Formats: sequence, structure tokens, C-alpha cells
Amino acid sequence: MDVRVKFLGAAGTVTGSKYLLELDDKKLLVDCGMFQGLKPLRLKNWEPFPVAPKEIEAVVLTHAHLDHSGFLPRLMKEGFKGKIFCTAATADLVKLLLLDSAKLMEEEAAYAKKKGYSKHQHPEPLYTTEDAEKVFPLLDTCNFNEEKFIIDRVSAKFYNAGHILGAASVELEILGIEQKKKIVFSGDIGRYEEPILHPPETPKYADILFIESTYGNKKNPQGDPVAKLAKVINETFERGGCLLIPAFAVGRTQNLMYYLKEALDRRLIPESPIFMDSPMAIAATELYLDHYDYHKLSREQIEHEDSFMAFRNNLQLVRSHDASMSINYVKENAIIISASGMMTGGRILHHLYNRLPRKEDTLLLVGYQAEGTRGRRIADAENQIKIFGQVVPVACKVEIIDGLSAHADLDELLKWTSYIENSPKLTFTVHGEYENALAFARTLNKTYAWNTETPKYMDSYELFRGI
Repeated sequence: MDVRVKFLGAAGTVTGSKYLLELDDKKLLVDCGMFQGLKPLRLKNWEPFPVAPKEIEAVVLTHAHLDHSGFLPRLMKEGFKGKIFCTAATADLVKLLLLDSAKLMEEEAAYAKKKGYSKHQHPEPLYTTEDAEKVFPLLDTCNFNEEKFIIDRVSAKFYNAGHILGAASVELEILGIEQKKKIVFSGDIGRYEEPILHPPETPKYADILFIESTYGNKKNPQGDPVAKLAKVINETFERGGCLLIPAFAVGRTQNLMYYLKEALDRRLIPESPIFMDSPMAIAATELYLDHYDYHKLSREQIEHEDSFMAFRNNLQLVRSHDASMSINYVKENAIIISASGMMTGGRILHHLYNRLPRKEDTLLLVGYQAEGTRGRRIADAENQIKIFGQVVPVACKVEIIDGLSAHADLDELLKWTSYIENSPKLTFTVHGEYENALAFARTLNKTYAWNTETPKYMDSYELFRGI
């Protein structure tokens, strides 16, 4: 058996994760993410898929974030009919995320048509709610450390990766005529000192390794995240303003709620309203009740009336559009958490439109901001941003706390790799902006003398011949 890989995404960028394995005449796709950020990347979502989707026998997902799962409805629309393998928690989150993604795309297309700011006479979404729902029957689930048959002569084992609920590193075992080979995909690796999720596990052996490099050249010590958060909140309230936090609905929002409750318990911040303005974040948080095996919180910690999901009288779950809009009238001493985390769409946009011009308010960035996103432009100190087709000045205070990111930093990536007991034949640094990925490849080579490659979009490599 000959085995090749083609990089259809997350090569030189952090979005669009798609790795096509070709095993003789069989095709297997690991991750099926949507491109985000820079316009040339986003346009790739609309291009014909590089290989006929009907030829792909199966998809294996590392986790549910849209840059890893968001292209699934489009893949099906173009002819894919195989199974999609993932953990049970990932399957539940995929359903939430794809429905939300489709709804936002439909709304954006309708709004663009109404306002006439699209260059297309009849703007269409990349996929619809109906397209998203067609994905669900194809989801085939298993638990961590359970071996799952994928296609002929290929099985998968999912290891806890941290990062978000259900996120996995995937070990594919390929049974050749005379040899067995293991190909490991790290997925997105979480942090080791994390309040809700268990620390990441590392597969012990890898013939070929694909490892993320989001922070491949950067250290993000966590320190005391509660104290850091409290400092920003108190400074904002002293100015008579509100704190706006864009956060991914899955993972980041739940951690923030946990930290905010701790800040209140430690009396580091005053009693104040906390708005969780994301129906998807609310639904995702409730999934923690269904998946106790995937996190370290006890039933009492979640279901208690003063838990991080429903603490005191501070937390206000904002479900309706009208309730979301009414938050714009709150001028001081409030905390607003809304999606999306990189400010590419969703309810966060109307909050930005209203909060960015206010000098009293603070915008707090707590996660990675990809190239080409509003979040990245704000992080790079641009003084005006376009929202809803209008230019909005950035007059508010902008703060960044890197330690709240859900991605392992450089030290943690090296800790994860240190548990691999052999030297892989070849290691690919992926899911990172090119300079980060290249820097991490050099670090791995220097640290372990590993043979490393930093691939680019559409690069193809032979992994094994005649196994």
C-alpha cells in the first residue's frame, strides 16, 4: 500500500483544517474545516473542492470548531456520502455549531440583499440550515481511547486533547500487507492547567505526526487568570464603562464563566450583571450536563444553584434578539460575553458597533485572532473597523489577555511532544500562520532532531510506499 497526504487547509494558516490521505485508491479526510479570516482564504470555501467529494470514503474529526468541521455541509452538497467519525461530545457540538453557522450565513445573505452591499444580485449562503441537518445522520461516534474501524485496513483511536469539550488527538493505524503504521493528528491541543477540562493526552508512538502550531513561537503563561480578568473589570468600572468580551461559544465562554464566578467568590470584583449573549453558548454549556466523562467537574459543581452556569443573581442568559439589542442601553458596570470570538459574525457585531466608539468601555480579547479578522485588525491597533458596511472608530480601551487562550503555548506543545516515545519518520507543523509553523518546526528539529516539514496549501507528500 502506498500512502500520500495532500494539504487542503490549515497549512500556513490556522483555518480550514483538511488533510486528505490517499491510501492506494482510497481517500480519507481528516477534519473538514471552513476557511476564515483573509478574503483570499474565505474565497476558497466557494471554489470547487480539490478532489471529488464522492470519492472520499470517510471523514475523521478532531473537534467541533468551525475551522475543523464547518465545511461538512458543503462537502455533502458536492457529493460526499460517507461516515463522519468523532467523539460523542464532538458530535453534539457539531450539530449546534453547524446549525448556528448556517443560520448566520442565511441571515447575512438576506441582509446583504436587503441593504444592497453585496456585489452579487442574489447573494446566497455557503450552505443552508437544511444542508447542515443532512450532516447529522452521518455522524458515527466513539469514546476516548476506544478503537474504531474507519475504512478497510484503517482504524482510529481518539485521545483527549483538551482545548474544548470532546476535542481529540487522533491516531490512525494503517494495516499494510507486511507492516502496521501509525499516523497521529494532534488536533488543537489544550492547556495543561485548565479549570474544566482534563489535561491533554499524547499518543505514545507516531510514524508520521501532524501537530498544530498556533502558538509555535510564543509562550503564554497563564499565571492567575482570575486576577488578570478582575484587574481589567475593575479598571473599566472605575471609568464608568462596560466590559465587552468576544468569546467562542464553545470552550472559551465556559472558562470565562468559571473564572468570573471565582472572581466574585474571592470578592475581587463587585456584584454586577453578566450577560451571556449567545444562544449557542447557552446550549453548549448545557451539554456539559450530558458529558461528565469529558470534563472534571462533578455533577454538584454544575447542577448546584450557585454553579458557574447559574451563579447568584449576576448571570443573565440572553436568548432573544430583542434582549440582545437592549444591552446596548446599559452604559456602565456590566460584563457582556458574546460570539463570535474573532468577531467575524454573530451578535458581537452590534455590540462592537455600539461599544467601540465609547471611551469608557473596554474590549477584552481572550483568544487567538486569525489574520484578516476584525479581531486581528483591532489587536493590531487599527483605529477604525468596518461593521455592517459602515466605518466605526475604535475609541474604547482594548485589552489582551493571552493566558486565557484555549491553545497550548510553545512550552505546552513541547511538553505534549515529549511524551512521544519514538522519533517520527516525518513531522508536519500545521494549523499555524506560516512563520509560527516554521519556527516550531525548527524548534522540534533542534530539541529532538526530528525530521520536520512546514507544508503549504495543496502541497502533497508521500508518507509510505509499499507497506
